[in-house]
Amino acid sequence: MTSCLMLALAGCSGTEDAPVEVVPTLALTTVRPLDGTGDAPFDRERQLQAPPGWTVSVWARVPGARLLAWTPDRRLLVSRPKTGDVIALTPGQGDAPATQQSLVSGLNQPHGLAFSGDTLYVAESDQVNAFIYRSGALSDRRVIAGGLPDAKSPELGGAYAHALKSVAVGADGTLYVSVGSAGNISAEDRDASPERASILRIAPGGRPETYARGVRNGTGLAIDPDGAVWTAVNHRDNTGFPWDADYNGDGGSDQGEVIQDYVNDHPFEQLAKLTPGRDLGWPYCNPDPDVSPGAKDSPLDYTNRPFVRDIQTNADGTKLDCTTLPPTEQGLGAHSAPLGLIFEKDLPGGYGTGALVGVHGSWNRKPPRPPEVSFFAWRDGTLGPRQTLLTGFQNDDGSRWGRPVMAVRGPDGAFYVSDDSAGAVYRVSPA
Repeated sequence: MTSCLMLALAGCSGTEDAPVEVVPTLALTTVRPLDGTGDAPFDRERQLQAPPGWTVSVWARVPGARLLAWTPDRRLLVSRPKTGDVIALTPGQGDAPATQQSLVSGLNQPHGLAFSGDTLYVAESDQVNAFIYRSGALSDRRVIAGGLPDAKSPELGGAYAHALKSVAVGADGTLYVSVGSAGNISAEDRDASPERASILRIAPGGRPETYARGVRNGTGLAIDPDGAVWTAVNHRDNTGFPWDADYNGDGGSDQGEVIQDYVNDHPFEQLAKLTPGRDLGWPYCNPDPDVSPGAKDSPLDYTNRPFVRDIQTNADGTKLDCTTLPPTEQGLGAHSAPLGLIFEKDLPGGYGTGALVGVHGSWNRKPPRPPEVSFFAWRDGTLGPRQTLLTGFQNDDGSRWGRPVMAVRGPDGAFYVSDDSAGAVYRVSPA
């Protein structure tokens, strides 16, 4: 039997042993503000945990920075829903911070960004646009899909919890658009037109059609190395305990009760590979991380996990038979709030090919789940378990000085991470 050791991904091989994942211990690194980027929260020393030898600098200050995309001429685009614009960041010389310009403004909550050649797709809250990008400028705006639901839609009366849209484009030019749910458990979304809580598919020259449903808020949207589309889902809050069992130890059944200890870890956030017509269950079925379902101290697992019926919306199972749903390929802990998702090849430091996920952190978990940048290794057409790549944005008392949204690899080999809370874009340089 032979053995090997790498920083992150792989492992050992032999006639009897399966690959063994070896994950490095993270080390503290001080966040270094570049010239002109040292305003709060970087007016005091900030530290993050990263793989040993990696460094982190504040590369640009961009208030409300959300999703990212590199242009063909090596500028980093940053969407800003709150200010209705997309910013272009141009790398400075040497150790200088990036310079920035407004690429396009006056948009309705622009969020998702995706390139196909020199065509830039921008997802607003109510439509998807296509622009021609050349030399730092946009032209020839076209609306690819209009009339998407947002807070201005008459039928929603201004109440729309997940109006921000994400977009991904396949090699054949097919667009995929995330359309979040109107609320936490708004089942009427499944009958809306266009369907909410879904991923829409738009073939070249075609009209939007539902590609996958039951996707509560699939903000993360990306194409994998084999050409399939994946989504990272922000799942529901305050789910009731689904089992006829005693969970809180008082001797009686807790079925249907909303118990904070149970809510803390249920349902988990899905990281799912989509196929035409796939149903991710919401709001009738929840992905279940419990190895021993219903047991208070059950170990948690997020790989190929089945569904359990939602006791509050599907108590008798007649709304949707959860046993018929394919298991969820991968996931993160409940209330992690995964946002930006991208697949990157040949990442440095031994990580190889896999998915980067910006984890925003919970708002309603007790204690809060911390923000981080996560990595999922690509293995045999699917994703392995979560590894933490960058963390330390949350203080011991649960408060935060930063919340990452998305991480992408730059043309220089470094990672670039947007943070909408700190209003920053970090450059993370591998050893």
